[in-house]
Formats: sequence, structure tokens, C-alpha cells
Amino acid sequence: MSRFPRVLLAAATAGATAFALAACGGDEDSGSSDADCGMKIGTILPQTGSLAFLGPPEFAGVNLAIEEINEAGGVLDECVDVLHEDSGDTSTDIASQSADALIAQDVDVVIGSASSGVSFQFIDKLYEEGIVQVSPANTSPDFTTYERGDYYFRTAPSDVLQGRVLADQVIADGHEKVAILALQDSYGTGLADAVEQNVVDFGGEVVMKEIYDPNATEFSAEVSALAAADADAVVLITFNEITNLAPELAESNLSAQDLGWYFVDGNLSNYGDEFPEGMLEGTKGTLPGADPSGIQDRLLEIDPDLEDFSYAAESYDATMLVALAAVAGGSYDSDTVKDNMIDVSSGGTQCSDFAECVELLDAGEDIDYQGQSGPIEFSPEGDVTAATIGIYQYGPDNTYENVDYVEQTLE
Repeated sequence: MSRFPRVLLAAATAGATAFALAACGGDEDSGSSDADCGMKIGTILPQTGSLAFLGPPEFAGVNLAIEEINEAGGVLDECVDVLHEDSGDTSTDIASQSADALIAQDVDVVIGSASSGVSFQFIDKLYEEGIVQVSPANTSPDFTTYERGDYYFRTAPSDVLQGRVLADQVIADGHEKVAILALQDSYGTGLADAVEQNVVDFGGEVVMKEIYDPNATEFSAEVSALAAADADAVVLITFNEITNLAPELAESNLSAQDLGWYFVDGNLSNYGDEFPEGMLEGTKGTLPGADPSGIQDRLLEIDPDLEDFSYAAESYDATMLVALAAVAGGSYDSDTVKDNMIDVSSGGTQCSDFAECVELLDAGEDIDYQGQSGPIEFSPEGDVTAATIGIYQYGPDNTYENVDYVEQTLE
């Protein structure tokens, strides 16, 4: 039974759906707050920029969680409101302006951003305001030791884990001389370092590590360096620049069939006819997250046009966790949410459904939320301490399929 009037529930659910449609369509109007609701969750996720392909699944994940939370009675007998803002990318100041807009609207929590470099544009603002930030996709190791990270959490694992799995796959595929091309930001350089260290640890040789300007539109110098490196595999740590880089590599006899190509979460997408048929065939890539099939049908009800599901589950879990932390602490103010995030993610009785988790909390029990992205247990630094990394491979139609899942734990 609903724990607040059905008219408010209907308004909140309709609002969440409207926000999803606006965000996924790239609409600049992010909507306005519902004054009748209690807890306010803001998002700073990509509607534009080099990671815009990650926006639709992330918005859908948040909106699905909001819908389910409100259908189950909301947080502390009040509906939850969501306000979506654009993150842009590191070439713009959009994210910082979005943070200002959400601060002005007194949000209790911010979900975002997708890009590690973009999160560093506003993490200090949220810290100074005492607002919890939960990223569904930041993977840079730099967040683990960030001195102003007291209000920061993430449901995606550090690239310490992804780098280990990717390097192990490269070596397992028989490659010995590995090149790395990576964009210059905290994500790109951090993941490049993790891959390099693990390739060497696993017995391989890194014959080239080139860090490029993420605003570049042509890559002749990088392609020439790769051609001279005598590599038998290349790890491509990029965002959407891959749409320019990949054809240049193929035209220089450095295609996915000439040497092994390996993608990462920043560029693992279903490209289809965006590339010539077969261009990506055989390319492998890694993406943090468990098998998303358990949530896909519900996400498609939120956004029927979804083609990629990257970080949708992590966005869903981030939203569920902040709501459960508020219920556990008896208040949705940001300090209460912060103080209860670790408690609701570890120890206690396992639960995965919001209504079930709330019922346990109302009965005075401690809970251990089990997420759609995998079991989530926060460290004191706000990192997930264990994660699943998916390994994927592209077919001739330039779309990818899962070939394995690997469990990893922070040591």
C-alpha cells in the first residue's frame, strides 16, 4: 500500500518519465522541482559531449529507481523528486554550471557524473556544500585518495580492477608486445597506468604508451607511432574519439584484423553501420558490471529506444542506495545519507528490492543491499570493494556480445 497520497505518487512517477524522455532526447530543459515531494535527487550525466552515448542508459537507470521507490511509498512517507542536468564533457564548463543549478535547488544528493575528469570539475563544490555525490561510472583511481572526497561514493569500480582484467585478457589471447593509446585525463591516464603495470606483471611488454589530447580530431602522429612500435595488440582507451581514430588505424594497415584491438568502457558501444561492416570484428573490450539482463526489460519500459545498457545498473543502484541510506538514518538530508551509505551496503540481511529493504529497516534490522550491478560494499573511501568486469567481443555487424564475466576484489 502507498505510504503517501496516490495523486502525489502519480505526479512523481509521471515526472520521472518526463525527465527521462527529455534527458535521453538531449532536451536542454531539465525540468523543475516538485514542491510536494521530500527528497530531491539531482543528476549530472551526459546529454552532450564525448560520452553522450552513456547518457540514455544512465538516465534510464536513475528514472527506473525513482519510479520503483515512489511506487513503494517513497522515502520516509514522501515522494522522491529527480532533477536532471547535463554534464557535457571536459572540453566545456557545463557540469560546473549544472552543479550550481542543482545547489540552488537544494538537492540532497547528486548522481554523476559519468566522466572522471568531469566529476573533478564539481566535486569540490559539492563538498563545500556538504552534498553527497554518487557516480555510477567514475573509475579513476584518483578518487580513492582524494582529500575532499568525504561526500563522494561510486558504484563503478576503480580502474585498478578493470586494468587487471583487461591486461590479463590481452596476455591470455597470446599477445606479447602491447601498445596503449589513451586520452589525457584522470580516467585515461589512470587506466593506462593500470593496464601497463598489469601487462608487465603478467609477462608482456608495453612497447608504446601514447597519451593524446582528448580534443583531437585527427591522429596521424599517434597512428605513425603505433606503426613504428612493432606491437601485436593495442589497447584503445578513448571516448567517442574512436570514431575518428579507428578509420585512421584501419587505413594504415593497423586494423582489428592486423593486430588485436582492445576497447574499454569509455568506447565500448554498439556502432553498427557507423563503421564499415566488419571493421570492429574480433575487437574485445571490458566493461564493469554484472550481467544486465535482469534489469533490461524494465529499463526498456523507461526508454524503449535504449541500445546500450552501459552503467544503467550502476545508476539504478546509486539511486537506490541513497534512498535506503535516508530511510536507515530517518532523514534525507545529505549528512544523514552520507553517514548511512556504508551501513546499507554491507552486513545485515541481504535484500535487493526497495520495498523489501525498507520493510527490514522498519523492523529494526540492518540491511545489505545487493545491487543490479553486483554485490555492493563500500569501503571507507567510498569505493566498491568487489566488482564484476564483463569481457565483450565485436562481431561483423560492429556490435558486441558478452563472452565472459570476471569477479575481482580490491586487495
